[in-house]
Formats: sequence, structure tokens, C-alpha cells
Amino acid sequence: MVTLQIEQSKKYSRLINILAIVIPLVVAVLLGIRQKVDLGDWTTYLPHINAVINSVTAILLLMGLYFIKQKNRAAHRTTMLTAFALGFIFLLSYVLYHLSNESTPFGGQGWIRPVYYFLLISHISLSIVVVWFVLRAVYFALSGQIAKHKATVKWAYPIWLYVSITGVVVYWLIAPYYNH
Repeated sequence: MVTLQIEQSKKYSRLINILAIVIPLVVAVLLGIRQKVDLGDWTTYLPHINAVINSVTAILLLMGLYFIKQKNRAAHRTTMLTAFALGFIFLLSYVLYHLSNESTPFGGQGWIRPVYYFLLISHISLSIVVVWFVLRAVYFALSGQIAKHKATVKWAYPIWLYVSITGVVVYWLIAPYYNH
């Protein structure tokens, strides 16, 4: 029984490692495609929807922390799995937008320009890193490995919260420059 559990754990660990590499690579490749796919004008609304998704995710993360501090595991589980599902929806929406629309250049000048790029670069970099942590945190929680879950969440939670909040801030900074 123990051997089976170790083998299963290694299998999931390998899958998480592969996904944590493949997801950012696929996103990077899709973003690098110069020929945009015409999916319709509806895709121009996706950045606005993504900002809402990031906002709700940040709120859910804060609620999840609150619930676990209150020892309300059921509410914690629901909010965190909802945040995870929203992350998946965000990823699909983000890819669809960039697959079908040119990137919007930031038009701000002065002190706001380096602030914007700092937030954008840190947001993107940490969004790549957080995939591995979040996948592990979810796996450990769902498989009942609570000690490993807690150890992973020490890193995953603040990074994920930062990515969610900076996603909204970056959106508000670039929103005036969208052509739609």
C-alpha cells in the first residue's frame, strides 16, 4: 500500500512538474504568433473580464485565508477551488485574447512608466512561477497531505495573491490605451 502511494505521488509530482513547464511555454508560443486569428470582436472584452477574474480571485484568496484561520475547512476548500477554477478560466481567456488581438502598448509617461513596467514584469514572472506552487498546493490538499500543503502554501499564497492584485493594477494602468 505504501509503495503504491509513493508511486502515485511520484506520478502526480511528475505531472505537476510537466504542467508547470508546458503551460508557460504554450502561452509564450501562442503569444509569439504574429498572425492573429479572427475570433470576433467579442475577444476585445476579454481584458476587462480578466480584470474581474483577477479581482474575484484576490477576494477569494483573502476569504480562503480567513476561512482557514477560522478552521472552516469546507468554506476554505470551496473558495480555494473556486479561485483555482478562475485561474484556469483566466488562462483560457488570456490566451484567446492574445491569440486574436495585438498587444496594447503602454502610453503612460513620466514616473508611472517604470512603475507600470516593474509591476508588469514582476506580475508576468511570478505568474509563471506560481503555476508550480498552486498545482502542488491543490494536489497536496486534495490528497490529504496537509503538512505538505501548508509548506507549499507558505510560498504559493503570497505569490498568487500578488499576481492577482498586480494583474488588476496593470489592467487599470493600461486600460486607457485599449483601442476598444
